[in-house]
Amino acid sequence: MSDVHDLVVAGSGVAGLSAAVYAARADLDPLVLEGDEPGGQLTLTTDVENYLGFPDGVGGMELIQRGRDQAERFGAEFRHGSIEAADLDGRPMELSLSTGETLRTRALVVATGASARWVGADGEDELMGYGLSTCATCDGAFHRGDDVLVVGGGDSAMEEALFLAKFADSVTVLHRRADLRASEIMAERAREHDDIEFAWNTELVAIHGSTEEGVTGATVVSHPDGHPAETYEAGGDVTMDELDVGGVFYAIGHEPNTEFFRDTAVELDDSGYVQTAGGGDAWATTETAVDGVFAAGDVMDPDYQQAVTAAGTGSMAALDAETWLEAAPLDSAQPAVPVPSEADD
Repeated sequence: MSDVHDLVVAGSGVAGLSAAVYAARADLDPLVLEGDEPGGQLTLTTDVENYLGFPDGVGGMELIQRGRDQAERFGAEFRHGSIEAADLDGRPMELSLSTGETLRTRALVVATGASARWVGADGEDELMGYGLSTCATCDGAFHRGDDVLVVGGGDSAMEEALFLAKFADSVTVLHRRADLRASEIMAERAREHDDIEFAWNTELVAIHGSTEEGVTGATVVSHPDGHPAETYEAGGDVTMDELDVGGVFYAIGHEPNTEFFRDTAVELDDSGYVQTAGGGDAWATTETAVDGVFAAGDVMDPDYQQAVTAAGTGSMAALDAETWLEAAPLDSAQPAVPVPSEADD
């Protein structure tokens, strides 16, 4: 029988590392699961200029490594792997990992994040973080004076475009249809902005540039009936254009990494984000619907999704977990099996 951990932290991005630091300082000996993408989305950002305490900015990878070093200094243990299935009914809880291992834990902090949807354009793998971004708030200021593209047609895309218009010379929104999914008020704000243009029935198929130069251009296709990439891939006739741009921003949504929660009592919203307790005050606590399970960072935050807010909720989750563990019955560290009574003897 494997050992029972007091606390497992799932995820090694900013939220998970913050939780690990606080939990380790509280002598909870947290075990941190690094996940399939150790460090999370911040590792895709070359420079972070809006994180408190770094007036000259800091590399995304460096910030993550500093956080890991800090957590390890206080005693956190790191292990490769991600959760594939979770049995949260018994005590202790059992977590089945991608490595084939099964962990047993009294408490769990879930900080598995949310993965931005990508377009699938040529060059995006190489240029993500080098002029291609999924976060205008994070990277918009690097594009002062540039012409940039925003891919998407919902409220997120309108918000990204409006934010980028503060810095860029021009913002062009690429949308694969002729009408937006965004709310009318957000669409109107973007349409009325002098520096925002729309390319209807248009999709991105390639991004050009290098890690040294950043993004230098893009190839787009358009078709009057919409969804031109499908027509292009099928060999149909489309109009192809080469655009001279210095940045590309994806704003087509995120997928919270919560698949392993689907068959558990943890409550998820329609998009898959973990629902935390607190009624109308969404962040009154990081507690979930399951005792001993807490959530932090982008996995429970569809709105802000910033490094600093992730760090904040990570510390909250560790503090909530510490309080819960102190009050939890001592036998919460034992397997959930019935105890025979004298009548059963």
